Amino acid sequence: MGARHQPTYRIVVADKEAPRDGAFIEVIGMYNPRTQPETIKVAEDRALYWMKVGAQPSDAVAQIFRKTGTLNRYERLMKGESPEVLLAEAAAQAEAMPAPSPRTRIGLVPGSKAKANASE
Repeated sequence: MGARHQPTYRIVVADKEAPRDGAFIEVIGMYNPRTQPETIKVAEDRALYWMKVGAQPSDAVAQIFRKTGTLNRYERLMKGESPEVLLAEAAAQAEAMPAPSPRTRIGLVPGSKAKANASE
């Protein structure tokens, strides 16, 4: 998603056989690497549900889930911890995250002209 050179990503649940840009089952989150800090929103309850019924996150999504703590909470869920406690913890963590700046990283790319002009 997003415009050219301005990516944003959806975290989706898709069938293994579905094409990369094809049909998906459910959107469970989004990731925007262009804000400062990165914007990551995950529907924690749906992510835990889908992993519990056998969904395997891709390498990129697993990396995002590590950042948000979703994989850690999934492991604790499998060991028998209450889902309500885990979801409350995820909500508290999401509240504590700083609000992303609407300013994108366009001027923050090393060697860009916008950065050079801004420092003068």
